[in-house]
Amino acid sequence: MAPIITINGRAISDSTPPFIIAEMSANHNGSLDSAKEIIRAAKFSGADAVKLQSYTPDTITLNATSDEFKIAEGLWHGRTLYELYEEAHLPFEWHKPLFDYARDIGLTIFSTPFDKTAVDLLEDLNAPAYKIASFEATDLSLIKYVASTGKPLIISTGMTSLDEVEEAVEVAKSGGCKEIALLKCVSAYPALINDYNLSTIPELKTRFGTLVGLSDHTLTSTAAIASVALGARIIEKHFTIDRSRGGPDDSFSIEPEELNELCTACKDAYSALGNGVFGATHSEKGNKQFRRSLYFCKPLRKGQLITEECIRSVRPGYGIPPKFFEAILGTNVTRDIKENTAVSWSDLVASNRVIQQGQEHDWGN
Repeated sequence: MAPIITINGRAISDSTPPFIIAEMSANHNGSLDSAKEIIRAAKFSGADAVKLQSYTPDTITLNATSDEFKIAEGLWHGRTLYELYEEAHLPFEWHKPLFDYARDIGLTIFSTPFDKTAVDLLEDLNAPAYKIASFEATDLSLIKYVASTGKPLIISTGMTSLDEVEEAVEVAKSGGCKEIALLKCVSAYPALINDYNLSTIPELKTRFGTLVGLSDHTLTSTAAIASVALGARIIEKHFTIDRSRGGPDDSFSIEPEELNELCTACKDAYSALGNGVFGATHSEKGNKQFRRSLYFCKPLRKGQLITEECIRSVRPGYGIPPKFFEAILGTNVTRDIKENTAVSWSDLVASNRVIQQGQEHDWGN
């Protein structure tokens, strides 16, 4: 049975367009009004959902300053984990007004919880789904607790081995979750596009029998669009109003116009996949007349023999197909033929099997 999950009434499967998630992350920059602005912009840029992150600095790390609690490189170099998460976290008391606001404007909203208290908060708000971040994909206790809600569960797989993904999926299933999606992810901020290894997406789907998608931390939409062709049906992208605002995550997030382009391009990529059936498409059918076909290029009298000098393969396509050129050489015509007349089976004396069958079945016309 093909995998399917349903989030807030929206079915997501191989046979539906990609579900686009705008990840707010820390881009609220400590302002409830900014958070609402992001939600509104996500809605009107075409996203299917907005996602929050639910933690406090004390539920995600320790207030310590030793080297192991300091970020040694990258975008947040030199900061302690506690300092970073203190600035980046979304206060628990903001969750209800943001859930209410998103629902008022008709946008699906859910979150990534980082501990049990966050799950409890989100359950009180009737969150329709949950996301497990890549860094928590090995926290099997958290996954089990989230799974116990029975809600759809999306798991990012950045940094994980196949064995670790298997453990997470098994714990989620045994914990009561029946709708699971796995997102290919590179846990770098920003991530290099040549690190994404998108060719592993079909393997995730085949090996674990789940819906698959992409959590995209690159600075463009290229990886996301390409992933759709490989089977991704959930696309998550960090989203901000303005990359220059200076927040912890602003610099690697996309802006409203870019989100709109991403939504359009990913859904166009899905549409371009089609149904896998060969043959002329609806838009091509009217152009068949411009294919090549056989035409008499000289006038002939009834009973005259057809030679190579008498017929040509040319455009348009109202005559019999060019593949029958050899078969009709040496055949006699059944009537007087004018120059530049399309060759039809009825013009030919049925002197061989090919022509007889052509007259019976009107091949190619």
